[in-house]
Amino acid sequence: MERFSLPRFMVQCPQITDHESRVSVHSVVPGHLFPTLPLQLSTVDCQLAYAAGRTGTGAMIGWRAEDPVHSAQLVLALLDEAYQKKTWHGPNLKQSLKGVPARQAAWRPGPGRHNIWELALHTAYWKYAVRRRIEGGKRGSFVLKGSNFFARPKKGKATEAAWSADKKLLEQEHRALRAAIAKVLRTSRGAKFLRQLYGVAFHDIYHAGQMRLLRRLQER
Repeated sequence: MERFSLPRFMVQCPQITDHESRVSVHSVVPGHLFPTLPLQLSTVDCQLAYAAGRTGTGAMIGWRAEDPVHSAQLVLALLDEAYQKKTWHGPNLKQSLKGVPARQAAWRPGPGRHNIWELALHTAYWKYAVRRRIEGGKRGSFVLKGSNFFARPKKGKATEAAWSADKKLLEQEHRALRAAIAKVLRTSRGAKFLRQLYGVAFHDIYHAGQMRLLRRLQER
């Protein structure tokens, strides 16, 4: 997989005529050039910044190129944080399900609207779908009959046992997906699936937000 550094700085020092000199700093990542950020630097700092940019050390004024990042490591980190690991942005998918009993998971904000239970199974299904594409599995091989959304709870089965079983299915599908992603990213085929791989992480975060909203609506 490709390697890149975040961030990489290019510093341009104009001819220096006084102690304070305006320089342009560009943060560069693959395929993107962000707008110029004007900074006021002293003559000495400007020269040091220029030297740091040439050597790649980024020293003396607090800038340095980060260690190279593998896209495989980045994708797995996104997947882990979106589902269960500690996050900066707020609750992820698993955190949004924590402490939710079957009664709360089955609640709907209105007729025909999805509930937390159905959203959980929906995310499990799409973890399966992405894994099936990676592994070349047979269509329609999901453990539950149907696709995309599944009506829950089943009639007469709004129980904690049924809710726990579906949460267990979500956990199993996540673990299977992560293993498949880690494997394919070690091959040349990984680039083909890259958009779907980070997309499934964003999908978790999207529905985690819906779950949090449904929880808040029930408190009103």
